[in-house]
Amino acid sequence: MKKMQSHTINRMNELGTQGKPFVFIIDFDFEKPLILEGETSETLLWKTPESGNYVPSGNRNRPVDWNVLPIEYAKYQEAFQKVQHHIHNGDTYLLNLTMPSPVKTNLTPEEIFHNSEAPYKIWLKNQFVCFSPEIFVRIQDGIISSFPMKGTIDANIENAEQQLLKNAKEVAEHHTIVDLIRNDLSIVASDVRVDRLMYIDRIRTNQGDLLQMSSQISGKLPENFQRSIGSILARMLPAGSICGAPKQKTVEIIGNAEGYKRGYYTGIFGIFDGKNLDSCVLIRYLEQDGDQLIFKSGGGITFLSDCQTEYNELIRKVYVPIG
Repeated sequence: MKKMQSHTINRMNELGTQGKPFVFIIDFDFEKPLILEGETSETLLWKTPESGNYVPSGNRNRPVDWNVLPIEYAKYQEAFQKVQHHIHNGDTYLLNLTMPSPVKTNLTPEEIFHNSEAPYKIWLKNQFVCFSPEIFVRIQDGIISSFPMKGTIDANIENAEQQLLKNAKEVAEHHTIVDLIRNDLSIVASDVRVDRLMYIDRIRTNQGDLLQMSSQISGKLPENFQRSIGSILARMLPAGSICGAPKQKTVEIIGNAEGYKRGYYTGIFGIFDGKNLDSCVLIRYLEQDGDQLIFKSGGGITFLSDCQTEYNELIRKVYVPIG
């Protein structure tokens, strides 16, 4: 285990044992984790469905200029074909392939944070803004629940919800992730079960609405789980919905196929209040690199995937939830 990773897990366990609140951000590779105690609003702004650390501001009526420069199709196709080679070789049967897209906009990352509408919002100064619709895990009164999100469709398509629920590729992909999350939860919890299967959420964006398919899986943690809160989270990382299955081998393939560092993108953000925990997956993510803004997005690839369709979905997910 990497030194920084071990230190972070131990510190989270210590704070959990003491019942002390903290906020955490863990990157995809677990190389730059952050644990923040006390006031953070000068460098980090955040919101969950239940709490936040900022006073809402911003002009919600301001028009959004949004120009996306997606990766060339030929480059995406090259990565897609690498993934298909591994799928047909039996190395992986579901892989979340992502790519960076430079974006030009009239809004700063902090302005995007204030004007966005999302269940989870995070702004880390000079680094990124994220407006995530996907819960990672919630822990409430000893029950741990995960809500993987897999399956996307343009809400304006006729009978969009039924089309999504009947799409063989999307449904197979979703069931694969549900099984993966069930296995992940079984490592840390007992009595694991699927509470809700394939429910639909509508997400409003500046590019038009999307429908997303999610499920809810839960289990029972041991007593005094707070003492090992860091260990519990670490054993479930990276989030299954943004890597694939089998997890360890798929993560290895991702590094080779994508050819770039995800950083905090597809990591997790969360808050521990001293007793319970809420967290999200860092998707719908705009990174700041000096004066340049880079949106990172992607989707799940299976043997049923069509390259052009997956490429279109990657671009479709480059949006801000301002509308």
